[in-house]
Amino acid sequence: MMKKKRLSASKASLVLFLCQMISALDVPLDSKLLEELSQPPTITQQSPKDYIVDPRENIVIQCEAKGKPPPSFSWTRNGTHFDIDKDAQVTMKPNSGTLVINIMNGGKAEAYEGIYQCTARNERGAAISNNIVIRPSRSPLWTKEKLEPHQVREGDSLVLHCRPPVGLPPPIIFWMDNAFQRLPQSERVSQGLNGDLYFSNVQPEDTREDYICYARFNHTQTIQQKQPISVKVFSTKPVTEKQPILLTPTGSTSTKVELRGSVLLLECIAAGLPTPGIHWIKEGGELPANRTFFENFKKTLKIIDVSEADSGNYKCIARNILGSAYHVISVTVKAAPYWITAPRNLVLSPGEDGTLICRANGNPKPNISWLANGVPIAIAPEDPSRKVDGDTIIFSHVQERSSAVYQCNASNEYGYLLANAFVNVLAEPPRILTPANKLYQVIADSPALLDCAYFGSPKPEIEWFKGVKGSILRGNEYVFHDNGTLEIPVAQKDSTGTYTCVARNELGKIQNEVQLEVKDPTMIIKQPEYKVIQRYGQVSFECIIKHDSTLLATVTWLKDNDELPDDERFLVGKDNLTIMNVTDKDDGTYTCIVNTTLDSVSASAVLTVVAAPPTPAIIYARPNPPFDLELTGQLERSVELSWIPGDENNSPITSFVIEYEDGLHEPGVWHYQTEVPGTQTTVQLKLSPYVNYSFRVIAVNEIGRSQPSEPSEQYLTKSANPDENPSNVQGIGSEPDNLVITWEPLKGFQSNGPGLQYKVSWRQKDVDDEWTSVIVANVSKYIVSGTPTFVPYEIKVQALNDLGYAPEPSEVIGHSGEDLPMVAPGNVQVHVINSTLAKVHWDPVPLKTVRGHLQGYKVYYWKVQSLSRRSRRHVEKKILTFRGNKTFGMLPGLEPYSSYKLNVRVVNGKGEGPASPDKVFKTPEGVPSSPSFLKITNPTLDSLTLEWGSPTHPNGVLTSYVLKFQPINNTHELGPLVEIRIPANESSLILKNLNYSTRYKFYFNAQTSVGSGSQITEEAVTIMDEVQPLYPRIRNVTTAAAETYANISWEYEGPDHANFYVEYGVAGSKEDWKKEIVNGSRSFFVLKGLTPGTAYKVRVGAEGLSGFRSSEDVFETGPAMASRQVDIATQGWFIGLMCAVALLILILLIVCFIRRNKGGKYPVKEKEDAHADPEIQPMKEDDGTFGEYSDAEDHKPLKKGSRTPSDRTVKKEDSDDSLVDYGEGVNGQFNEDGSFIGQYSGKKEKEPAEGNESSEAPSPVNAMNSFV
Repeated sequence: MMKKKRLSASKASLVLFLCQMISALDVPLDSKLLEELSQPPTITQQSPKDYIVDPRENIVIQCEAKGKPPPSFSWTRNGTHFDIDKDAQVTMKPNSGTLVINIMNGGKAEAYEGIYQCTARNERGAAISNNIVIRPSRSPLWTKEKLEPHQVREGDSLVLHCRPPVGLPPPIIFWMDNAFQRLPQSERVSQGLNGDLYFSNVQPEDTREDYICYARFNHTQTIQQKQPISVKVFSTKPVTEKQPILLTPTGSTSTKVELRGSVLLLECIAAGLPTPGIHWIKEGGELPANRTFFENFKKTLKIIDVSEADSGNYKCIARNILGSAYHVISVTVKAAPYWITAPRNLVLSPGEDGTLICRANGNPKPNISWLANGVPIAIAPEDPSRKVDGDTIIFSHVQERSSAVYQCNASNEYGYLLANAFVNVLAEPPRILTPANKLYQVIADSPALLDCAYFGSPKPEIEWFKGVKGSILRGNEYVFHDNGTLEIPVAQKDSTGTYTCVARNELGKIQNEVQLEVKDPTMIIKQPEYKVIQRYGQVSFECIIKHDSTLLATVTWLKDNDELPDDERFLVGKDNLTIMNVTDKDDGTYTCIVNTTLDSVSASAVLTVVAAPPTPAIIYARPNPPFDLELTGQLERSVELSWIPGDENNSPITSFVIEYEDGLHEPGVWHYQTEVPGTQTTVQLKLSPYVNYSFRVIAVNEIGRSQPSEPSEQYLTKSANPDENPSNVQGIGSEPDNLVITWEPLKGFQSNGPGLQYKVSWRQKDVDDEWTSVIVANVSKYIVSGTPTFVPYEIKVQALNDLGYAPEPSEVIGHSGEDLPMVAPGNVQVHVINSTLAKVHWDPVPLKTVRGHLQGYKVYYWKVQSLSRRSRRHVEKKILTFRGNKTFGMLPGLEPYSSYKLNVRVVNGKGEGPASPDKVFKTPEGVPSSPSFLKITNPTLDSLTLEWGSPTHPNGVLTSYVLKFQPINNTHELGPLVEIRIPANESSLILKNLNYSTRYKFYFNAQTSVGSGSQITEEAVTIMDEVQPLYPRIRNVTTAAAETYANISWEYEGPDHANFYVEYGVAGSKEDWKKEIVNGSRSFFVLKGLTPGTAYKVRVGAEGLSGFRSSEDVFETGPAMASRQVDIATQGWFIGLMCAVALLILILLIVCFIRRNKGGKYPVKEKEDAHADPEIQPMKEDDGTFGEYSDAEDHKPLKKGSRTPSDRTVKKEDSDDSLVDYGEGVNGQFNEDGSFIGQYSGKKEKEPAEGNESSEAPSPVNAMNSFV
């Protein structure tokens, strides 16, 4: 009876094996096999179902799939076929289904909103993606409203409503003041989930005029600002205490529905005085452990990963000393569909059975529907082997045509799941994947495993034979595994030989031979033995081995399972290990390990090292700690310390280390004081004032350091004036109107007494001003406000304490804050050196206008257009920075024969100044690149036809082409060189009068007025005998072009009744050729509907002859005639209409001006006038003086260039962006539409748009991310 190890009890073993072989094509067992097996498509990557995109960036909709043969891709949009070939903005990546919608070159994201679905199809079926809903993100402006000031009595509750604009996705809300500081929140004041700011009770300190709600839209990185809200709290005595009432939610009960797996957020915010505390319970149960969190001072209950078990009533209780209030929230947990059993790929052989199971759960219960190859199964082509039974498809007696991809859709009102699973029916003859004549080597008496990896469909039967003509192997001495492996449990020497594996199914049979060699085992015939050896003696361990003569054995010695010490005393011989001059460290276990390629054996022995006859041993150790420390001769700045040394322990003491502890400033921390020789037991110590000293002594000898001694008695020195002043004093402005003075404070023991403070003094340098001084606490910074922009200051910082001042400090020079440069460099001149290099000059700006440290100049330059092609392209600005006060720079890497613009800007530590006027310059012609191609066709006895393409980079106006050619004989020797000049407008040439059956070498290049470009070479051979052409010939294609049409004619040689067609397209374009059919056998055709002034390419072909066409011809339509157009500007009705519009606009401007002069002031105006802070006053546009807020301007932020509170400039922290990457600065500021913006462009600057057609904020600000 043959013994088998079953991996599975049924035909499922075949399915499992094939799934492993086929479904995992990315990691194949045999690449050649997998290349031959067909497989239906499988979606491997797709965009999310709900895909919100940035409307300023290209839209990428992912769809990747695999299959054999590779699948093709198609898309639907809103349920109908999406023809991407008809939309120039949409492209599909090569060998992929991923769509790229070009928004950055003029497309509108809103035009591509919709539901997209990808289909991947091959001959075995079609897989589909999820429905991908594309929606562009939106960040609308805040609705303009007039906010009345809130006047609230102390102790009352208050709610400040945010009501942010509805965006996609919803914005993140936060509250800040005018200085961009987060408003402090507490149990009394907090922000609700809806963004409103709740006051359980107001206090006098809540009075302020700058409660500002901000909405941050993450997708567009835009922050919108609501107008400031003013709150004034008036006091009444006494303040009445109030019991709690709930501000939100209202009423006593409410309901909430949440989805399974999401986060449940419940909120209760209460009013009352004293401020109520919030407590949460779940009625009839406990809050779930490990998933429950409290936020917002316990006002928000957060439960993560909710399930149906979390449904129930949740009660929040608000309580203070006067009473309580409560609210019950009834929570119902629903569930979008989720998988219980998702369908899995099924691989079957013809005639087999199988099932696809699709089981999902949800609340409510999801509906299950099936599709076949993306089509509802009810209307899909019938398959007699298929039967649908609810959530199961049963397959019976399948055939190869049953292969398909099935989709299971589980959906309810909260969502859907879509899964693809293929059924792949394969009929394959057996294949054996194990290499032929593979050699297996094993040690006698050990198992031998001979592989026979196979594949086939239906599953092949496997049989093993020994020898070429041996009988089939059977019996208990063999084990046959289902994967084809033959196991010999105990291999003997006579098991050596050739083994044949035979695989057969109904489609064929195949066999493979492998070789087995059984080797003798490796043995240690004399093992190392236990040894006892005296110290400084010699010992040897033996390890004599025996192994198979065909195997190479290596012997390795280990000590205590690690490598032998790197010591010349260890000598490793062929059969032994010898240790010379044994020491105590050699004590341990020694192991001899013998390795071959097939086996390994080892043997161990213990070495014990004993002492020689005993002799008195001298013990060396660290010294004992000193003791009996005594302080004498106490003075204000010194004291004498004495001690008694401890035992030396046979090693003389070399030194004593004295350490001190400052019990007043750093108790428990010991510091190094000094070190004295080991012969000294007293020392005079220098002390600092106002320090509570304790001392300890440590003895040191060659063995090491002793333990510290016991501390001495404490000694508190008297206070004194500071001996020194702060170090590293600097003055650097952080804003254009301030000076930030910083220093490194004194350490605790340097203060010399209590009450350490600093006297900060400053005065403007080179101005006859008195010193201005201020005394500050023990800090490290002081900010001087209201300074002129970037002027030098003399600065000094002096330390003082309760007893007096430190010595007079030295003065340092600092500068107040920088501002952006005021003027642009003038007299910008460009000297073009050659076609790729130019030199730019400019006059330096006056240093006074730099308003900061001059860092250099930046030159922005960009290509406007190529003079040879007269076509504009996307503007890519380049930036070169020239450090220091340079007045010139080189511009490398220019393109020949092109028009450029540049401007120059000065740079200081604050940023860039204004740009100089754009300077236009042009580069001269250069030599062209090589022709794009050279083809040689139509060889005859004495002629060849040459066709070529114009250079990719002409770098000027082409004057001609130069063709050189020469014959090559059989010994590869070159004949005489012939040169021909060809007009630049030609693209083909017929060379006649050539020698028959001769190889020619051609050299071809283009020329401009500057010279010749690089050449392209080709070889061709004329034919030996004249033969009739196999196909018709179309020659001498000529064109006669007008403004919007062209007459195409040609000559035809070949059989009669040929059907012709004309193909044409825009020259130089990558778009597909357009095709027009020619009726009858005419040899001319008129192309209509052409664009005036455009170059076209054209060719003629014969219908029914695949690939047969004429050579290309290029023509250009005539320019549009001005006489055919009517100049609307000269029409009387148009002039009258424009005059009426201008008069109406003038009347509206006058009315607006009158209404603006009558506008009132903001309530915050009085407070701003009282502070008289120029930083929070907007500047008038005309004269730069400080103005007022008015009703007409209440929704407008500060104009560009004006200063906002705290400069209102938000910089992105830790940014990787640089001035080289961006054409503009990255300082954020308020835009005129009320949004908070910053430059967030890519490295390439886009051409400016002509209008703002969207109500969204035009650009983001990354810097504000740190506020949320």
